[in-house]
Amino acid sequence: MGLTPCVLCWYQRIAMFPLVLVLAAGLFPLDARVVRYALPLALAGLMLSTYHVLLTLGVIPEAMAPCAQGVPCGKIQVQWFGFVTIPLLSFAAFLAINLLLTIVAVRKTP
Repeated sequence: MGLTPCVLCWYQRIAMFPLVLVLAAGLFPLDARVVRYALPLALAGLMLSTYHVLLTLGVIPEAMAPCAQGVPCGKIQVQWFGFVTIPLLSFAAFLAINLLLTIVAVRKTP
């Protein structure tokens, strides 16, 4: 799309991209212990994306944004249907991953 990511977007990518490899490694062979490796990354991503969503909504002031140079973290670059932004999509993805990992962890324990 030709959009330059802000600092918070990069941090969220740092948390998301390893999940692809970790979760794929847990599938072949199916191993529920993958939760212990994936959950910390997913929780970190969820916290970052929550902070980013609150920043774009104006709940957290722009002065508390880690974006000193380049694209401002509070700037909305894409907005679909009047409310769906890239930080909100990241939040939804991390929330879904965390919920699924929690379900696997609860089912695993006797």
